[in-house]
Amino acid sequence: MTKQQSILISTIIAGLFSSSVQIAYAEEALNQASQTTDDIKKLDTITVKTSSIKDQKGLNIDKPSEAGSRLGLTIRENPASVAVADRQKMEEIGARTFQDAANSLPGVNASAPPGSGGFVAYRGFSGAQVNQLFNGISLQYTSANRPVDAWVFDRVELVGGPSSFLYGSGSVGGSLNYVTKLATRDAEIREARLSYGRYDTMEAAFGINHALNDNNWVRLDFSHNSSNGYIDRQEREANSLALSWLADITPNLSHTLALEHHEEQEDSPYWGTPTLNPKNGKLKIDTSNRFENYNVRDGRYEQRLTWLRSITEYKFNDQTSIRNTFYHYTGQRDYRNLEVYNYNASNTAISRSAGYLQRHNQELNGNRIEILHKGELFGLKSDWSFGTDYNVNQQTVFPTSVNSVFDVVSPGNFEPDHFTDIPGMSNGLQKGRSTKTKTLSAFLENRQFLSQRLSLVTGMRYDHIDFHFDNTPGVAPTDINRSWNTLTGRAGVVFDVTDDANIYAQYSTSAEPPGGTLTSANVAQINNNFKLSTGYQVEVGSKLNYLDGRGTATIATYKIVRRDFPVTDPQNPNSTILAGQQTSRGIELSSSLQITPRLRAEGNIAWVNAEYDDFTERVGTVSVSRKGKSPTNTPDQVVNLRFNYDITPDWQAGIGARYVDSVYANTANTQWVPAYALFDVHTKYRVTKNADLTARIRNLTDETYARYIQSSNSLYYVGEPRSLEVALHIRF
Repeated sequence: MTKQQSILISTIIAGLFSSSVQIAYAEEALNQASQTTDDIKKLDTITVKTSSIKDQKGLNIDKPSEAGSRLGLTIRENPASVAVADRQKMEEIGARTFQDAANSLPGVNASAPPGSGGFVAYRGFSGAQVNQLFNGISLQYTSANRPVDAWVFDRVELVGGPSSFLYGSGSVGGSLNYVTKLATRDAEIREARLSYGRYDTMEAAFGINHALNDNNWVRLDFSHNSSNGYIDRQEREANSLALSWLADITPNLSHTLALEHHEEQEDSPYWGTPTLNPKNGKLKIDTSNRFENYNVRDGRYEQRLTWLRSITEYKFNDQTSIRNTFYHYTGQRDYRNLEVYNYNASNTAISRSAGYLQRHNQELNGNRIEILHKGELFGLKSDWSFGTDYNVNQQTVFPTSVNSVFDVVSPGNFEPDHFTDIPGMSNGLQKGRSTKTKTLSAFLENRQFLSQRLSLVTGMRYDHIDFHFDNTPGVAPTDINRSWNTLTGRAGVVFDVTDDANIYAQYSTSAEPPGGTLTSANVAQINNNFKLSTGYQVEVGSKLNYLDGRGTATIATYKIVRRDFPVTDPQNPNSTILAGQQTSRGIELSSSLQITPRLRAEGNIAWVNAEYDDFTERVGTVSVSRKGKSPTNTPDQVVNLRFNYDITPDWQAGIGARYVDSVYANTANTQWVPAYALFDVHTKYRVTKNADLTARIRNLTDETYARYIQSSNSLYYVGEPRSLEVALHIRF
């Protein structure tokens, strides 16, 4: 699908969206006219309950959110693009992992082959340039963001553009924050979910939030998932646990202890489908073998993750409070696979290569102190937040790799063989490089009202980074020590044009270390005495309610520039210099509308134009400029649209659509994979007042599409085909 066609589709969708409002209201009026007087009275009662979407389902911009600020601002009050997929949204779309939830947010395209971790493209950037956090904590390692099951998460938050002033170095494209469920004082919760779908995909999960007494609450959430997978021989099993205890020690002092653990295992993980030769223009695969798995029979991916947080909060008075968070994380990931597959020139045979035996061990320990004060300055409201954070991030890798060709097989008719058959893979794990990153941070944020309708929101952060690198034993240089200092910030204004609509403008900056993340940096990236890469964003937008509060919308337009990242020296292909620059310009629109008391629509659309202003890479033995080219795996357009209709008080139906534009597979922009559109439908029946039964069809049209395309070897990561899932959700 061409870019012109995608724009046409978006225009048609917008037209249908607008027309559907008029048509639906006309139909509703006719239905009301044909009812008896008693029925009309009943309808009036229903209308009162659902008249305001701010109190019901849909886009909510007036709820306090931790996303994008430490001041407890609502989305409307924040001079930035902020979006949230809450628990209700995750259940509505049938999110199975936090990645599914992220994909419902404006402009996000998330895909995750095992070797690429939690790959996310947003606002023209990807990888380490989009910060991914767990409860506001960055692991500074992209492979640590591989998606885990959604049940234990309360919400996924998105902040557009540089947010280093909040979360530290990185995040020139934006930040995604995955927030775990915690014990709460609000309500007693007892719920369970059972689901079964195609490919023997099963989930069993339960959650409990319980008051032990007037001062203690506990919460336990657990999920078990398993699947045979839509790719041959790929089986997955995962467990996720979140346990927390909230204690009110005094009326002003509380403490939360939270433990989170995830385990995942994939047998014979799928690394992608080889593309046919010649590999020019649109990349293609043999669709008759699209579910073939070219990994060895006993290939394996495993991860074990544990989080521990101790959160102490003290309220001095109604204006001032302090929160201290100690956090500990350990993660271990194991890879044992044959990962690269290529067709011969006649597309009759496939060579399998790149055997990898690897382990990644990571540990993070840190402590963060935050103080919040809400007061006045010059007779006008002035809110302050400031604090410090210190953490130590350590990682050791155990890599063994063989890049030579292992064998040549016939598509659809071959023996997968075993990992130990690969020469050089019988010696076990061997220790490689280790890194230790110490970061000391101080941050400050303020919202100062300049008048009743105008506020100034500012923030800044200072980071001091000490980095120590121990090379693979026996390899020079044996160790490297580096340090950096960064100062990043944001300044924005918000003007309330009316009580229902505002406009805002902001300027924000970012900084990132060489290679994007120091935990995975190599000698070439850190041994050149490089300074930090920097970036900035200018953004203007608006947030509003419309049609008497039945509709809510946000709009943002932005420009982001990333500067001074490592590229090949144009004069010397064997050398690297800090000269790279990329610019992204885009628009994002989101809206939710209660079209009628029974029909609700929600959607978002994002356009981005991302290109390199200065980028040189080595091709063979020469330096080649990629100026004017677009980054790989970054779609120009992403659209989400969903309609939900309450047929009766006990029956609901819904349909959703997602469109992702074509993406380039190489920086020369000579290879690409086509755009795709996915549709899903669901129907939900209320069996009892405490139990819902949902049937959902994903990829309704059985589209064959690439979720991700590897730039190094053009492996095409095939998305899930059409599947049916049935789920029972019980609340006790």
